[in-house]
Amino acid sequence: MHLEDTIAAIATAIVPQQGSIGVVRLSGPQSLTIAKTLFEAPGSQTWESHRILYGHVRHPDTQVAIDEALLLLMLAPRSYTKEDVVEFQCHGGIMPVQQVLQLCLQQGARLAHPGEFSLRAFLNGRLDLTQAESISELVGAQSPQAAAIALAGLQGKLAQPIRDLRNTCLDILAEVEARIDFEDDLPPLDENLIRQQLQDLYQQLEAILDTAQRGELLRTGLKVAIVGQPNVGKSSLLNAWSRTDRAIVTDLPGTTRDVVESHLVVEGIPIQVLDTAGIRETADQVEQMGVERSRKAAQQADLVLLTVDAHQGWTEADQLIYDQVKDRPLILVINKIDLARADLVNYPPGITNIVLTAAAVNLGIDALETAIVEQVNQNNLSPQNLDFAINQRQAAVLTEAQLALKQLRQTLTEQLPLDFWTIDLRLAINALGRVTGETVTESVLDRIFSRFCIGK
Repeated sequence: MHLEDTIAAIATAIVPQQGSIGVVRLSGPQSLTIAKTLFEAPGSQTWESHRILYGHVRHPDTQVAIDEALLLLMLAPRSYTKEDVVEFQCHGGIMPVQQVLQLCLQQGARLAHPGEFSLRAFLNGRLDLTQAESISELVGAQSPQAAAIALAGLQGKLAQPIRDLRNTCLDILAEVEARIDFEDDLPPLDENLIRQQLQDLYQQLEAILDTAQRGELLRTGLKVAIVGQPNVGKSSLLNAWSRTDRAIVTDLPGTTRDVVESHLVVEGIPIQVLDTAGIRETADQVEQMGVERSRKAAQQADLVLLTVDAHQGWTEADQLIYDQVKDRPLILVINKIDLARADLVNYPPGITNIVLTAAAVNLGIDALETAIVEQVNQNNLSPQNLDFAINQRQAAVLTEAQLALKQLRQTLTEQLPLDFWTIDLRLAINALGRVTGETVTESVLDRIFSRFCIGK
């Protein structure tokens, strides 16, 4: 990547005939020059940093007006990338922003790579790696709590404890290397103190790693599959829960032929609900494909809602479905309790989580949500009271640091020479540095920032 390049990209989502504002962003040494070439600001408006100018974007050759717009100037180093940054705030839609972007490219800017603005912010010291990743997570947040966790990471609440751990490891390493180089001039190492420091480091790392699963739940959500025989009310349950008519509801069995998705948020937890085709043996080839997709969705789900008809009771077909999903976390939903007594459903004794519903009349939905939250809590995945949460990459790297500290404790126990201590300490220091970006390779940066949208 060449930081001397000026990059450009559309920085807002473009929705045909719906967007009210579209932003074209420039960053780099030629940003201001390109802006002055393309933007006409009438009157005596001052071109200075952190001011908004009003005017028109014009074609530099024909002077034809492309759009009436605002121009925001953010000159180095007081910008997101610490470079000169210019934003054309145009009318929304496809054509205005596309035309303005094309003019910027014709004037010497190049199209930004995915995440390149944030990558420049990182390389120029504006952000550390945890903050950059938090920006991506904030953009993709699916719930207010997920957004709050991402914002905490952006504010440095994750980076600071990682830096503190790394600094402690550096202090220990300095003490050890000083004994290696100047053994005769310094008092012996206090091994008991170092053991205590290592124990504290290990426990702090353990606490940070404990946030990984709960953080992943906030970021990706809980995948819940509604399974059962045809016509037990699975689609009615989805519609009542999501308060929409996403799924077709009829008295005919086999109406749902494919997996229907709906996205909800329950107590801060994003939930992807999958309404599956009724599972049964069928000669209909299309329905058979839907049944196979239902089975696959159930096996991949984090939680299965096995739905049965209270009026029919527990049938042999229900037992066959249960045998296929009983190894998954499961809640039995006894539906249509407005038509029959739920206590007459003779379900297997191994099922302990039961919810009674009458989806057609919106009965039992609150109880279902409560049962799902309890299931999350039972698996210690509740995202409540999190100050921050690490992602999968950070968890993998911190696990390396934890293993290095564990090996160092073993090294002390075996009374190995001090040179062996430095090996383990350096491994831990390197791993901790890779979390914040103090020690990171170009390939890792490419992998991280390629997941960003182009304008970010």
